[in-house]
Amino acid sequence: MRWIYDILYYFQKRGFEVCRRIAERCGIRARVVRTTFIYLTFATLGFGFALYLFIAFWLKIKDLVYTKRTSVFDL
Repeated sequence: MRWIYDILYYFQKRGFEVCRRIAERCGIRARVVRTTFIYLTFATLGFGFALYLFIAFWLKIKDLVYTKRTSVFDL
C-alpha cells in the first residue's frame, strides 16, 4: 500500500501543477479541480485530459514569458 502513496506523491510533486494553479485562481480546493478533470475525462472520452495538457502547456509558456524580477537591474 505504501507504493501507491509514493506514486501519488511523485505525480503531485512533479506534475504540471495545473489543478493547483487553477484552484488558487478560483479560490477553491485543488482536490475539487482534480476530480472535475477526472469526471470530464470519463464523460467526454478524453477531452478533459486533452484540456489538461493544453492548460499545462499554456501555463509553461506563460511562466517562461512572464518571469518575476527581483529588482530593476535584473535584465
